[in-house]
Amino acid sequence: MEQLTHFDEKFNKEKSPVILLLDNITGEANIGSIFRTADAFNVEKIVFSGTEPNLDSRRLQKTARNTHKTVVYEFTQDAQGFIRDLKDNSNVYALEITSASIPVEDFKYSEEKKNVILILGNEVSGINKELLEISDKHLHINMFGQNSSMNVAQAAGIALYEISKTIFAFTKK
Repeated sequence: MEQLTHFDEKFNKEKSPVILLLDNITGEANIGSIFRTADAFNVEKIVFSGTEPNLDSRRLQKTARNTHKTVVYEFTQDAQGFIRDLKDNSNVYALEITSASIPVEDFKYSEEKKNVILILGNEVSGINKELLEISDKHLHINMFGQNSSMNVAQAAGIALYEISKTIFAFTKK
């Protein structure tokens, strides 16, 4: 057994049809970590809404490990308009615990709409109400401890893992 370097790995570089919409996420370490996770799952792009990220932040860059230079991203002032423009070809999921949310492991991919927009919310206030209302479904991560939420970057990784498993299993049929 030999530990492989970044240059030796043989992972499939399959593009994911997921767009991450970050609703007013402001923590530089969180944003950097989300860039890195987005790269790992080869998402289509990250869309920032609300507060524009400081991509010159040393903390963001250190956490992102240069993925902020390779993952496609954009900023929108109008997240609702962005979703409306893509809704015909996209299923929109909000990662938020709500009275209507389902566990993320129950996510089902539908090929009738090619893209998946996954909305992630602010570290304190979550996803704004207007975005929750225009989402097709709400997803949550089952929690087994005392807390009912987790760090947004960690939640993004768990959600992308569960969603990617379903999408890539579906596309291999």
